[in-house]
Amino acid sequence: MQRADAVRRVELLLSRLLRAGVVVSLLTVVTGLVMSFARHPDYSRSVEALERLTHPDTAMARSLGDVWRGIAEGRGQAVTALGLLLLIATPVVRVAASVVAYLVERDWTYAIITGIVLALLVVSFVIGKVE
Repeated sequence: MQRADAVRRVELLLSRLLRAGVVVSLLTVVTGLVMSFARHPDYSRSVEALERLTHPDTAMARSLGDVWRGIAEGRGQAVTALGLLLLIATPVVRVAASVVAYLVERDWTYAIITGIVLALLVVSFVIGKVE
């Protein structure tokens, strides 16, 4: 019975982690959108101004450094980018938390499998950054 309670607690923790990550990322994206429209009111008045956001020449955050600099400058686009990065990071953090949970439970098989999944996720991000 004690093992079943521990498993249930871990499942609840992972569920709450996912929910919190999605909510925080959503709030961050909405905050970035509000900041963008507050700083550039012409976005809401002109389709052409809004289309500039999607133009290939538009300066966008392309790295974490760009995001942090943009946030420091009060740019809503950078805050929105941070929200999207948080949304991407949420399931990765869940996988990492699962590895820790399996190690604590001494469930070596699942710890190894989940560790491999985490490694593949990290490698995919590194490969994506290089290209």
